[in-house]
Amino acid sequence: MTRFMAYRHFQTGTVLRIGLAAGTLTMLAAAVTAPPLRIPMLALACMMGVLGVLFHGLDVAVDEGSVRLSLGIGLLRKDIPRAEIAEVRPVRNHWLMGWGIRYFGSGWMWNVSGLDAVELRFTNGRRFRIGTDDPQGLCDALRSKTA
Repeated sequence: MTRFMAYRHFQTGTVLRIGLAAGTLTMLAAAVTAPPLRIPMLALACMMGVLGVLFHGLDVAVDEGSVRLSLGIGLLRKDIPRAEIAEVRPVRNHWLMGWGIRYFGSGWMWNVSGLDAVELRFTNGRRFRIGTDDPQGLCDALRSKTA
């Protein structure tokens, strides 16, 4: 049985990609030009490459039963049952909240780029923020009864 997909959006973490690529190239250049630092620099370059693969984008899908989040190549995933969502609202994150998977004081946030997000308030009072460059589209899909 196929599920009706009300909404699907992939947001690219452009600044994150550029920053990690620049850092990786810098570490590789340091490994070549400073032989005593070769091993630590190669290890840091590999770590930055892994972070790039894990966090290069955020895929958000909404269907009739759940909200599915997938970071990067999909190793990091989250499935949120829509029945647990009590309220949805667009929000603007403070720039200090950063990107990635973060705890922000009253809940968790998944974000790869920008400051816009959609905050979900669950029936148990917890909160969760989904970073997006399409907050209105995501809010509309989450509020839709047909999804």
